Amino acid sequence: MKYNPIQNFIGGKFVAPQTQKTMDVISPLDGTLLSTVPMSSAKELDDAVKAAAAAFPAWSKTPIKERVQVFFRYKTLLEKHLEELAALCSEENGKTYGESVAEIEKCIELTEFATSLPQLVTGELLEVSRGVECRTEHVALGVVASIVPFNFPSMVPNWTLPNAIALGNCMIMKPSEKVPLSCGRIAELLKEAGLPDGVFNVVHGDVDIVNAICDHPEIQAVSFVGSTKVAKIVYQRATSNYKRCLALGGAKNHLLVLPDAIPGMTAQNVAASMSGCAGQRCMAASAMIGVGNVDAIIDKICDEARKIIPGENLGAVINKESKERIERYIGEAERDGAKILVDGRNAKVPGKENGTYVGPTVIDFVTPQMSVATEEIFGPVISIMRTKTVDEALAIENANPYGNAASVFTQNGAMARYIIDHASAGMIGVNVGVPVPREPFSFGGWNESKFGVGDITGKSSIEFWTKLKKSTTKWNAEAGVNWMS
Repeated sequence: MKYNPIQNFIGGKFVAPQTQKTMDVISPLDGTLLSTVPMSSAKELDDAVKAAAAAFPAWSKTPIKERVQVFFRYKTLLEKHLEELAALCSEENGKTYGESVAEIEKCIELTEFATSLPQLVTGELLEVSRGVECRTEHVALGVVASIVPFNFPSMVPNWTLPNAIALGNCMIMKPSEKVPLSCGRIAELLKEAGLPDGVFNVVHGDVDIVNAICDHPEIQAVSFVGSTKVAKIVYQRATSNYKRCLALGGAKNHLLVLPDAIPGMTAQNVAASMSGCAGQRCMAASAMIGVGNVDAIIDKICDEARKIIPGENLGAVINKESKERIERYIGEAERDGAKILVDGRNAKVPGKENGTYVGPTVIDFVTPQMSVATEEIFGPVISIMRTKTVDEALAIENANPYGNAASVFTQNGAMARYIIDHASAGMIGVNVGVPVPREPFSFGGWNESKFGVGDITGKSSIEFWTKLKKSTTKWNAEAGVNWMS
């Protein structure tokens, strides 16, 4: 085992688990045993909540301009330890080192946004009647929780923690049991940056801890990122306990490719979108709709896909079960009559035979009823459907239950605007394969890709992590008595 057994981080220190129940942490790159992670009890969650609750009064009363100084220092530490953090991310998640570097760079950008919050939460002040003023201010909620997935061990935690904590909350982070190492390192860097003990805590575990978070009476808000199936459960359970909840689910993102698209640029973007992070991201292109004759572009997409080599510029999928599931989808499509243009099944990387790799896969002549057209595969696979018109393509896009992202590749501005207006998705791209908004614009989908109000990053997150206090004041007696009195 490469690393020591993982411990929870409670009240500013690592704490030995109170349970003997653990899970192995296996590197998807080569099957190496990295560590073991504890399946913590509700008692350990309660200890973390108590630590956070004890820290909350002082932290929430600290002026926000002082709170964000921690994140200026944290940003510097992320930059200083970028290579180390990227290597750890790659090791436990399986993505390429370059992709992991990009993930840490995104963490830096997210933290940078958090340092700007003092300028964004100044509140409002207005004289609403002679001698009477109304004021608004953003107030922290208290103890909050963030449940994060395996596909971005550092980035998704940093979607929530900088903003939530800078706004005055104290947080419980529940990492994925598949990738628990990065959150521990994040906790160490936050402490080094000067974050007071108890403001950020990490509790490891499985579904029992998720349920305990949803049920705990002192946790005021819960954010979740994962599959739609689990997002629905978390949202229903948390809100039934009168908590705020923002639960981000799965996706089936459609790329509409029109005949006037630039072939080379389109092919590169489509191939990169479907294979980046081994397809294990909710913004990956997993379905392409060719409108009219786009055969030449599809040929180029296949050429680009063949340049993507497992173990070189394509990382591993998270585990053996995921590899088997992805390859099962490919086999089902083939049996249902689709044509496999590039086949990524049975990928092996010399020297890493125990790694879990799936090569880039391009499937043509998919029908909208096939499982590869409707279900989230979460692997480096793109399913190509064909239509005669843009409206037929939009009908397919809008019929899918998800609504995370959609993109169009065209040189026709009016057509791009038409698709932006009519696609049922929260994030739209034009000639962009992965239309992730950059800060300060927020991340969030529609339909069954998101449950709750608001978005998880950017300016929109302010409303989720705070409550608005309104005060009305009158000091001058000569203002008299009116309906405002």
